[in-house]
Amino acid sequence: MRNNNVFSRLARGQLLSLTQEKIVFLLAVLLFAVFSFSLTGFASVDNLLGLLYNVSVLGVLGLAMALVVIGRGIDLSLIATMAISVAWSLTLIRDGVSIEAALLYGMLMALGIGIINGWLIAYAEIPALFCTLAMGTLVYGFGRIALIPVDVVYMPADPGWFGALGQGELFGIPAPVIVFVLLSVVATLVLRYTRFGRYTYYMGDNYQAARITGVPTRPMLVMQYGVTALIGFAAGLVTAASVDSMNTRIVNSTMIYDVILVVVLGGIGLSGGKGGVRNVIVGTLLIGILLNGMTIMNIEYTVQNFIKGAILLAALIFDSLINPRDEQTAQQGDI
Repeated sequence: MRNNNVFSRLARGQLLSLTQEKIVFLLAVLLFAVFSFSLTGFASVDNLLGLLYNVSVLGVLGLAMALVVIGRGIDLSLIATMAISVAWSLTLIRDGVSIEAALLYGMLMALGIGIINGWLIAYAEIPALFCTLAMGTLVYGFGRIALIPVDVVYMPADPGWFGALGQGELFGIPAPVIVFVLLSVVATLVLRYTRFGRYTYYMGDNYQAARITGVPTRPMLVMQYGVTALIGFAAGLVTAASVDSMNTRIVNSTMIYDVILVVVLGGIGLSGGKGGVRNVIVGTLLIGILLNGMTIMNIEYTVQNFIKGAILLAALIFDSLINPRDEQTAQQGDI
């Protein structure tokens, strides 16, 4: 009887120690095992490298979104910023501007969009959800009207080092995977060991309390959205180099929801102040394995979107249950 009580306490302790991150990781391992045994070719080296290759950009965008979500914000203009800034760079290259100068102009454009987002949210006090939703539409419309004459802009014939970002390899590992790993390491170090990272968590945990204790919340918001836009630009460079083009119509796809799915599913609470890079990685792995398996099974794109939407809704419900808000932490217009 005594042994049964001991085992019961141990089991309860193990269950209580299971975080959303651990649950998602276990689901990813389980799904990987099921697909490996049931789908021909899933566990092959080529397919696994292709899986990592395909989800690397999604992972980089997840890092960008995680930064603002940890600070209790959101950036729905991320895909528009990525697509238009990179497409403009490619347009400049096609018009005779050097690769380095064109990429610099595109990077400054992305940074400017992020800074404007941050300024409007911090100083004009527009809720992040509505501000970035409007900014995404504005950026896409302005870019297509004034800067980019076609839907799809192709890479130059001789992209040099730029092309290696998407098509290169190191020890057999695709370059996009390496970019994702490097950015993950940098993001981890920044969030854990810098004042910027600490302030981001403080603001996400309780914005008003952080402001009262001396955290420069408004400049921090501007910095967060600026850095997020720069990471989005980096993801766009990898995308363009991988497929030899940038299709601006990606703005109208479901990609922004995939990014949010990775972040929320991985365990970064929308209430702010929680989570980190590991959450993005496990969320990216689970979604990558799921999408790859559905592709091998020839599941229709519409059905895939339905499944992803159901998972996202379930993740949001779970997040609201484990990260409830109260009168002290909730704010007007919060996501």
